[in-house]
Amino acid sequence: MLLSMTGFGKAVAKYQDKTIHVEIKSLNSKAMDCSTRIAPIYREKEIEIRKAIQDSAVRGKIDFSIWIEKDVATDAAQVNIPLAKSYYAQIRELSDMLGLSMSEATASDVMQVLVRMPDVMARSEMEELSDEEWAAASGAIREALQALTVFRIQEGEALRKKFDEKLDNIAALMASIEPFEQSRVEKIRQRLMDNLNAIPDIEYDKNRLEQEMIYYIEKLDISEEKQRLANHLKYFRDTMDEPWEPASAGGKSQGIGKKLGFIAQEMGREINTTGSKSNQAEMQNIVVQMKDELEQIKEQVLNAL
Repeated sequence: MLLSMTGFGKAVAKYQDKTIHVEIKSLNSKAMDCSTRIAPIYREKEIEIRKAIQDSAVRGKIDFSIWIEKDVATDAAQVNIPLAKSYYAQIRELSDMLGLSMSEATASDVMQVLVRMPDVMARSEMEELSDEEWAAASGAIREALQALTVFRIQEGEALRKKFDEKLDNIAALMASIEPFEQSRVEKIRQRLMDNLNAIPDIEYDKNRLEQEMIYYIEKLDISEEKQRLANHLKYFRDTMDEPWEPASAGGKSQGIGKKLGFIAQEMGREINTTGSKSNQAEMQNIVVQMKDELEQIKEQVLNAL
């Protein structure tokens, strides 16, 4: 199965007063390049998260994020009342020592000072990750990775259609060479004979000439290139049909993009050899068109997982 490296997946999970958000994006890359933004409470699980991403995504430039939204009332900063009382008592004591009165207006000013004192307004201490919360978070991560895979499969289907179109075009172009290939043998033979006849008073061994012509024509024969190219086109299609399953589901988790790239290189060798053996403008024009189709395949192969 052909998958694209481009994809996006997200998931949301609820745990008590928290909403856990997970997003994962994937773009082209020659290898696994994973960047993560992880909420502090889940950082102890970073290695486990990265392994899950590696097993499922396999390859690509991965951008992973997991963060938490809390209810406003729960997430509000807490007032350290005992500490505030202590500060207030010290302010009153200092006021009495200096002979200053604490009017109602002054008390309002004192409250503004108190809330700015160190550690009076503070958020709750760092929470510990419970097994139940991690089960909810890891479930959201799996769901996001599954959504990423579905997205990649959909993009892979579109990619396959492009590949099939280009492969069909190359096969048709190679077939269109055949009429020129059949006629050029006689043209080559006739051109050589005309050139020999144009030289006056020359004697030559006709048997030897026939042997040399056969050797020359065999050097220009592209039958093997056509057969090998046809094999490569079939191998490319067969490779796209290979089953794929992520390691998290028990599969080998190996993408086929690199393999398709190698096959495309072999196709290019056969097309180039055909071009070097072509001694007719019509054949060379067809070879140029084949190269153009192949170049588009190579560009799109970079998107294949």
